[in-house]
Amino acid sequence: MQVKDVMTQKVISVQENDSVIKAARLMLQNRISGLPVLGKEGTLVGIVTEGDFLRRREIGTQRRRPRWLEFVIGPGRLADEYVHTSGRKVGEIMTRDPQFVTENESLEMVVEKMERQRIKRLPVLREGRMVGIVSRANLMHALASLARDYEVVSDPSTPGPDWAIRGEILAALGKQHWAPDINVVVRNGVVELWGIITDERERQALVVTAENIAGVKQVHDHLVWVEPMSGMAFPSAEDEAREHAAVS
Repeated sequence: MQVKDVMTQKVISVQENDSVIKAARLMLQNRISGLPVLGKEGTLVGIVTEGDFLRRREIGTQRRRPRWLEFVIGPGRLADEYVHTSGRKVGEIMTRDPQFVTENESLEMVVEKMERQRIKRLPVLREGRMVGIVSRANLMHALASLARDYEVVSDPSTPGPDWAIRGEILAALGKQHWAPDINVVVRNGVVELWGIITDERERQALVVTAENIAGVKQVHDHLVWVEPMSGMAFPSAEDEAREHAAVS
């Protein structure tokens, strides 16, 4: 999927000469946490977010430091902070030169930028003009939509042949470098995982791999964790519970 498949096209924005109060009201009224800022020609010049309103003189949350620390920081940074806490125009508190994406970029690229820059939204540009915005919420909507399609296509009431399901699980595991060699048994769409793991975190990953295959109704975990240092073996929680029930 590409950015254009999930982005919001009707974007609420502000001008850099708009007041800070106007931006805050727009964000509250529309229940959004950030706004793109446009210049006179309609080009993207910045972005303003909830974080820009945390340190404000009006509510008494501006930074207060000891005089000796202010001396170390220097007048330049102090002046910049003063503008950010006391500026009345959006252009005075916004983040300039924000990160952006184009409408033909992949969602993988979007996620990489969001994680690397620790941001929640990215303006979408076409030839320098903003045509939309993509946010974490857009990605969640895309995931929910795909999940609905998957539920329809992979109806567990009509599973494929067991041999085909087993082959798909083994093929999926073969693509993962972390996956150990295990045995997979499938009966009527019910999967059983047998084998040895040396890292407890592999257990959940193996179960998830099987669950993601179309036609799988249920996954039973019979994997044994062998602790590498001591050589001690620990059965799965499912097998341990079954053993306790048999004894009692």
